[in-house]
Amino acid sequence: MYGVIIALMPALLVSFIYFGLGSVIVTATSVAACVFFEWAISKFILKQERNTVLDGSAILTGLLLAFNLPSNLPIWIIVIGALFAIGVAKMSFGGLGNNLFNPALVGRAALLVAFPAQMTTWPKVGQLSSYLDAETGATPLSIMKNAIKSGDASVLDQLPDSLSLFIGNHPDGAGAMGEICALALILGLAYMLWKKIITWHIPVSIICTVFVFAGLLHLADPIYADPVSVILSGGLMLGAIFMATDYVTSPMTPKGQLIYGVAIGFLTVVIRNWGAYPEGMSFAILIMNAFTPLINNYVKPKRFGEVPAKN
Repeated sequence: MYGVIIALMPALLVSFIYFGLGSVIVTATSVAACVFFEWAISKFILKQERNTVLDGSAILTGLLLAFNLPSNLPIWIIVIGALFAIGVAKMSFGGLGNNLFNPALVGRAALLVAFPAQMTTWPKVGQLSSYLDAETGATPLSIMKNAIKSGDASVLDQLPDSLSLFIGNHPDGAGAMGEICALALILGLAYMLWKKIITWHIPVSIICTVFVFAGLLHLADPIYADPVSVILSGGLMLGAIFMATDYVTSPMTPKGQLIYGVAIGFLTVVIRNWGAYPEGMSFAILIMNAFTPLINNYVKPKRFGEVPAKN
């Protein structure tokens, strides 16, 4: 858990640089609320003798939840999201290791359904001293969605270039705090691969699948954005590297992880282009979290010496 937290530090630093006060408030509130709810539920509801609040999982959930939120989200809404993440998605299943769905994404999904206006209002970068009164703008994903709805490929000319998307230099609305800079997320990926915290199978299979399907759509009709812009926009890199790779909610074998990653990538492209919301990464991961037990059962290796059953 603490290794993943270290890997998140480059993206956290970038969010502080680009969003300033808003990023600090959202991150501190999310982490504090998640830690508090895990401590309180463990002590007073589950009455566990050993409290798990210091194992790092609540801190990690708080960081990932904050990374999926706008930097101008009111504190009371963040607390509700933390309650859903820890109380509903994690502790109600029995705590760490027992949850079926990624807790941070459950918190985000709950807030997106309950507070769609606040959760889809994105501040522009560079307003370091602003919080609730930050000026907002259209994100790259919103621009892509507008191009599809209007059928006008020229709308995509409003997109930042690939280098700007890579380093987070967005002239308009940037999106959620943790998804703004692909470079910072890739540094985190490199660290986790180096430390063998995760393997390459899930992030690479997601990114490659999105590249292929988004590329085919772009070739078929220019109203769909080019695959590089699709990969570098929104929460795709954040989800592929830090959310989909969660130990508890992802398959255990390399083959299962490849199936899981391909399905997430395909669902993300489908939801982004034809769903109600511009972003589809979170929902794609949650859907495949539900299929993880089936994937594990499908790819379960045979025991040594096991004889196949005869019909």
